[in-house]
Amino acid sequence: MLLHDNCIYGVRFGLIPPKHRRVPSGLAVQNDELIRRCVVVIRSRGIFSVLMVTEYPWISVSGFGAHIKSTPKTLVIQKKNIIEEYPITEVKNLLIIGGHTLHSSAVLNLIRHGAFISFFEADGTPAGTIRPPGDQNLIELYDLQKTIPRQRFATAIAQTSVQARLFLMEREEELRNIRLFYEGELEFLRKSREELAFLIKLDEIRRLHRLVSDMYYEIMSRNLPPELGFRRRSMRPHVDPVNAMLSFGYAMLFGNCTVASIGARLDPDGGLLHDGKNSLIHDLIDSLKPGMVDAVVFQIARETLHEEDYELIPGRCMLSDELIQVITERLHTSINTDIINRQVLSLANAIRTGSEFTVLY
Repeated sequence: MLLHDNCIYGVRFGLIPPKHRRVPSGLAVQNDELIRRCVVVIRSRGIFSVLMVTEYPWISVSGFGAHIKSTPKTLVIQKKNIIEEYPITEVKNLLIIGGHTLHSSAVLNLIRHGAFISFFEADGTPAGTIRPPGDQNLIELYDLQKTIPRQRFATAIAQTSVQARLFLMEREEELRNIRLFYEGELEFLRKSREELAFLIKLDEIRRLHRLVSDMYYEIMSRNLPPELGFRRRSMRPHVDPVNAMLSFGYAMLFGNCTVASIGARLDPDGGLLHDGKNSLIHDLIDSLKPGMVDAVVFQIARETLHEEDYELIPGRCMLSDELIQVITERLHTSINTDIINRQVLSLANAIRTGSEFTVLY
């Protein structure tokens, strides 16, 4: 999704109660969890204003050092001096990312009420899941993913991906007062977006989607210093810093989306536009790449990247630790996990109930 003037853009095709949050008096906190966004703002005389956004049927604990325990009725998560409490019967999937202390009482009570507990490495790589005995919902949803009309979903994903890339390219032209497109390119891309709706075979959709993606990277390269050596998207190992930065950013986006997909009990390998391992994750992040990753990476490459930020060795480009830290900090702001969760939940609901699937960008 592209965020411009605090607007959210998407194309439509096709609960857990508010948490109890205890914050010590006089403390301002921004929640750093992967799944939800909750901001507690200090006002005069110690009065707090709490801004809540959409909640999801999964709960995440990210980072390190949290203590997770429960009573028979309540899940309790303590991280530093913040305590969050959830009705145990409303927790469908507890997502644990990184290193934390998990009490056996929490495991037993969650499983007793039919909840999943999923574990991830700090970067979002799945490590394993504890499932309740005899649970059939996961198998049923996996089976539904295999039987839904892939062409309809693939068309929606491909069209919105084209729209997201067009949005970023046209915005770059407008904000920087430059000309990126050669004659006929913009018209071709717009026609391709419309033509996708009339394609029948998946191979045709994939072929046009791949062509547009290749054109997009080539067009965006025209706005970068030529000495960086970026001309198009390349396979690993990357030999230029822009491709290396893009892959690093996509990995962060991929990890966040994997966590949300498993939280929604979707099969990460059950792709709609893409095929193969983790194909569904590639589907879900495709339209989000331009706004959440590309805009940040291309700006860094254009404005602040220096020779000392990377090293070219035979057959590979190595990014410096300092550059990785800068990219990470920027992407923590641009990768909006609430948008990712909304995209994943929209797809899960569309698969389960046949409702419309809204592809965000």
